[in-house]
Amino acid sequence: MIRAYIALGSNLEAPAQQLQQALSALDELADTRLVACSSFYRSPPMAGMDQPDYLNAVAAIDTSLAPLALLDALQGIEQQQGRERHTRWGARTLDLDMVLYGDQAIEHERLTVPHYGMAERAFVLIPLFELAPQLTLPDGRQLATLLAQCPPQTLFIR
Repeated sequence: MIRAYIALGSNLEAPAQQLQQALSALDELADTRLVACSSFYRSPPMAGMDQPDYLNAVAAIDTSLAPLALLDALQGIEQQQGRERHTRWGARTLDLDMVLYGDQAIEHERLTVPHYGMAERAFVLIPLFELAPQLTLPDGRQLATLLAQCPPQTLFIR
């Protein structure tokens, strides 16, 4: 089994319920077990978009699914929960991003791991740090260092 970390976000249609439902769906995936979930954090939308605040968390899972199979499963959960893709950084019922997959660095047309934007996103780094403060990324960077270097952002624990 591989330890993977999944970032969850929602700002439409009862975000807390969306995240809880997604966590249940993650735990029900074949060959996958939900290990832990961070606290839920409220954060403003990216890029100054005019939309409701987000609720964010990070889940740790153990899985034997291959990275692209896991990506397909995550996108399936998003669709089951009404995710529509219209605008980049647009409002959404659910966003599931694979931020880490074991110690693997993955460059594929459909998937980049570690997630390309995680180092600039406190709403990913803080919940991830809550779960794995000693974590080292595949490129050798320490999670604590990334968090210390992350641009200041306002987050509220829920």
